[in-house]
Amino acid sequence: MSLNPELKTINCTACGAGLDVLGGGRVTTHVCAYCGTQLDALDNYRSLQKFDQLERPDSPFAIGMIGVFWGVEYTVIGTLQFEERWGPRRWTWVDHQLYSPTHGYAWLTLEDGHVTFSRRYRKPVIWLSEAQVERAEHRPTRRAEGQRFQYYETSTSSVIFAEGEFTWSPTKGEKTTTVTAMSESAMLSFSETGQEREIYYTDYLTPSEVRNCFSLKAPLKPRGVHALQEFKGGRHAAFLMRAGLSAMVISIFLALFMSIQTGTEIMAGQRLSMHQLPATIPFDVTHPGRLMRIDFRANAHNSWGYLAVELEDPEGELLFESGRTVEYYSGRDKDGSWSEGSNQASLAFFPPVAGTYQLSVDLEESGDWSGSGSSASRKISALDLRLHEGVSSGFWLGVLALGFGVIGGLPLARRYLHHKKRWHGSDWVDEDHD
Repeated sequence: MSLNPELKTINCTACGAGLDVLGGGRVTTHVCAYCGTQLDALDNYRSLQKFDQLERPDSPFAIGMIGVFWGVEYTVIGTLQFEERWGPRRWTWVDHQLYSPTHGYAWLTLEDGHVTFSRRYRKPVIWLSEAQVERAEHRPTRRAEGQRFQYYETSTSSVIFAEGEFTWSPTKGEKTTTVTAMSESAMLSFSETGQEREIYYTDYLTPSEVRNCFSLKAPLKPRGVHALQEFKGGRHAAFLMRAGLSAMVISIFLALFMSIQTGTEIMAGQRLSMHQLPATIPFDVTHPGRLMRIDFRANAHNSWGYLAVELEDPEGELLFESGRTVEYYSGRDKDGSWSEGSNQASLAFFPPVAGTYQLSVDLEESGDWSGSGSSASRKISALDLRLHEGVSSGFWLGVLALGFGVIGGLPLARRYLHHKKRWHGSDWVDEDHD
């Protein structure tokens, strides 16, 4: 027996309540919203079973509401609440059966404030079962609509609330196993209930799209990131990424170029023995305002020394006082030879005026070290000094490159974190399939 297309209302054969008939000819079941009795729409609405109705699930979509999706008008004709349990954990979501006289049936799913739209997928695609997933050594994939779908999860759920009209007969306690595969923008769900198999194609609806489809007054408040949720990087994210990364590359190149500019040597290697310290060394500056660098090189071995440095300007005024540490350690252990530290140090400054400057150097502190595996120590006995004028430094350009890298990399980092959140709910673990 087929459903009378002229039928618009019926009375529940169990409680007598008036019920609207909204679905088309493929509706097979109608669950009374008042008493929870499941009625056979193909057999004069004969009582089939009774649902122990729980509290109606919270949803902004009610039976009889009309929404327009991609120019097609659909009516909400049924509401189901599903439950999935895994140990002590429990998940619930709401499915609404939709009907369009021109485009047939679809599903609207609400979970954690996120909404998706699903329709049966009729095109050829290889079935993906739970057993196939368990046997797979690598994440299973399927192709459809020119997209590559990768395995996402397997869930087993059951109906705990039913109300309205459906194209199938929901049964209390009956399990539905769904294997889901996901592309960048859609899902394929391979659903199996008893002996029945269906494949569904699912799209994500943004809160603004849902609000426009149903003219909702109260906005939806999604929680977390849905697996199908598209990354929103902002209007200028692409520009910031390209500009930031390009500027970073240019800054790194300039920093490297500046770093290899050694300037002009105005004082060749001058060797000082320790008994000559403290020592004062004069040098002439003819181009003030240009960066100068003092290079120190010692001959410490498994020892260290602290060099105190003072510089006086041509007027005899102290320009600055500073210090540098030179240290070098080496030895052998079970892993082989090792070394650390450096016998070299440098100090840069800007001379303010031309004239003769006085550089004072002293070995203020020193010591040796003899640890496990170290070779014989030798305290500093000699010190070489060199002075370069007109040197350049790439340090601040390096800092600038780092800043540009943060600006350009932030959209990429956000996209990566969003991708991780999308796939966080997947139950595929590579270690389990090695």
